[in-house]
Amino acid sequence: MSTLAMRRPGRAFTLIEMVVLVCILGVLAGVAIPVYIDYTTNAKAAAAKGTLGAVRSAISTFYLNSAMNGTAAYPTLVQLQTLDTVLHEALPVNPYNNSKVIAAATWAATPPTSGNNGWNYDAASGRIWLNSNTGGLGENFW
Repeated sequence: MSTLAMRRPGRAFTLIEMVVLVCILGVLAGVAIPVYIDYTTNAKAAAAKGTLGAVRSAISTFYLNSAMNGTAAYPTLVQLQTLDTVLHEALPVNPYNNSKVIAAATWAATPPTSGNNGWNYDAASGRIWLNSNTGGLGENFW
């Protein structure tokens, strides 16, 4: 008897099984990719909002300390940028435009965005905001 006749039938996948597998993987990828994109969008928003909260808290603390010393004033742009005056660490980059430059600006009904700086700061009102408004998110209003 030949060796081919003695072999058992192979256990390979059929073409139909392979097509079904590819379809299932396609459906899973179609669900996973949009969810991943949402995660990155939410991560950027969380990072920006967390930074804004910390900086606004530091500005408020500076204002309260200066008020207790007799002259209530918000920090100047130079004081905001000088480490250990208002902030203990440098301001991180704006996750929407990858810039950490803080520029002087004036708060308006619509917070302005212009130039390549990452953050805008109004020393008269103590307001800081993102210098970006991508895709209609309105992050300059946060």
